Amino acid sequence: MTFLEQIFASLERSGDAVVLQEMRDGEAVPLTARQLLAQVLVARAYLRRLRLKKGDRCALLAHNSMRWVAMDLAAMAEGLTVVPLYARQAPAELVAMMKDCEPAVMACGEQMLADAIVEVWPEAPPHLCFDNVFTTGREPVENPALTVAEEDVATIIYTSGTSGEPKGVMLSAGNVGYMLGRTSARLDQLMRTDPAKTRAVQDAVFHYLPLCFAGSWIMMLTCLLRGNKLTLNTDLSKIANEMRKASPDYFLNVPALLERMRKAVDEQLWKTGGLPLKVYTTAKGAWVRRQEGKARAGDRIWLGLANRLVFPTIRKKMIGSKLRALICGSAPLSVETQLFFMMLGIPVLQVYGLTETTAICTMDDPDAPVIPGRAGPAIAGVEMKVAENEEIVVRGPNIFPGYWNRPEETAKVLRNGWFHTGDQGEVDANGNWKIVGRIKNLIILGSGHNIAPEPIEDKILNELPGAIQVVVVGNGRGYLTALVTGQVSGDKIQAALDLVNPGLPHYRQVRAFHKVEEAFSIENGLLTANGKLKRDLIADRFRGEIDGMYERPKNQGSENQVSGNQAAAEPKAKSA
Repeated sequence: MTFLEQIFASLERSGDAVVLQEMRDGEAVPLTARQLLAQVLVARAYLRRLRLKKGDRCALLAHNSMRWVAMDLAAMAEGLTVVPLYARQAPAELVAMMKDCEPAVMACGEQMLADAIVEVWPEAPPHLCFDNVFTTGREPVENPALTVAEEDVATIIYTSGTSGEPKGVMLSAGNVGYMLGRTSARLDQLMRTDPAKTRAVQDAVFHYLPLCFAGSWIMMLTCLLRGNKLTLNTDLSKIANEMRKASPDYFLNVPALLERMRKAVDEQLWKTGGLPLKVYTTAKGAWVRRQEGKARAGDRIWLGLANRLVFPTIRKKMIGSKLRALICGSAPLSVETQLFFMMLGIPVLQVYGLTETTAICTMDDPDAPVIPGRAGPAIAGVEMKVAENEEIVVRGPNIFPGYWNRPEETAKVLRNGWFHTGDQGEVDANGNWKIVGRIKNLIILGSGHNIAPEPIEDKILNELPGAIQVVVVGNGRGYLTALVTGQVSGDKIQAALDLVNPGLPHYRQVRAFHKVEEAFSIENGLLTANGKLKRDLIADRFRGEIDGMYERPKNQGSENQVSGNQAAAEPKAKSA
């Protein structure tokens, strides 16, 4: 059975159970499995009347909603290749992707989204809006048989385009089916459910990440396959309240949200003060010492007090009492943040993968000790190894067949049966992987040192509350400098660097910084659709400010004059 057949069979079994719900004005709007199947049949009938051919592309442009899910399933069931697009992205960027894949039709959640595309691209293909498709009284499709085969391209998901143009990643039905089997099995482990038995209780899952991203889409499909109750957030400003109302067993996250949650807890307790703050801060220190193997007398008492009086309250207010684990992907999570949630008794299971690997290569094993800073072992049936330049290469049933209409780009990354990820990594003796950074982001100093900027940026951010982004630069220069965004003073930036620099080799120390008041964002063109830095564009837009950081002050030693054991004697970073 293809993954679509499996999902539809699961929905048939679920019947009148609620499998999807949207949060609207603080209230849940539910949809049963039977109702979702009915919506899919109505959408299939609408699409069939358009006389589309198997393999035609259907651009799906909408915000997260239950109708998004129904339209996605309907288009795939009709043999179309779905091209999901990010509704917040600039229309010109969306048009560029659609011109590349040439969709036969656009399915839009709202008329205003279609209008924005047509304004930029008057020759856009015909569009349909959800309100028209799902109008009451539409007849369902007469012959709902599926014609999807394992080798068919189910979707084309465009990469984020951190440098260069986004590329359309083709994923086959076989890729998707294989991955859903692996993700469902891992969640069975987490929930301690025997897959041979009928699940008596649904998993409750909260979901806020855009469904157009590969990992988010795989999670949504996995929930449908498992008959879960999936709560969709439709307003990012209400995530905290809706998360608590959903009371999830687990949900998918990106590091940015978990790091904001950690900082919010610290700030709230500082405002509260008194005994809760005393217990929390002392227990936090005891927890860190325990992880470092430096426990002191009395640490156990403070941790015991916190586990009875403080930590349960934090857990309940932050997420609810049912949570089994947080699942985190898209970028490496800082060790500090992962340890924070572990201290509260909340496991954080990391996932690593790319769109080209059907979103996932590795997953933390719920039955094995979680190693902070690592993303678990390769999933069953997938091979991974470190190749030249410490690059991670992967092969297995999850590897995409190629980029849409880009055979040369495909040939660059698919070589001798292995997919070259472009990520630098390392693996420990137990097979747990750590992602160091992107090879294309490497900074090569004039001295010849190769430096991954991401770990340094994370260290600085961890010491700099109030900062939003840190971007380390210095390619071809004598030393590293940084752009820092957010409402944060120069004194605080300097203090953070004074804490971080002594623990780094001389060539990895940041010697100067420039404050940028406005954070890098999707709207100002300096973040990709899934929140990654467009480093080349940032470097170009702030070329003058970066050049200014390299106007060396008098008496500042050159990078080559500093030895690795002189870190504490380094001159302070200068503010440009």
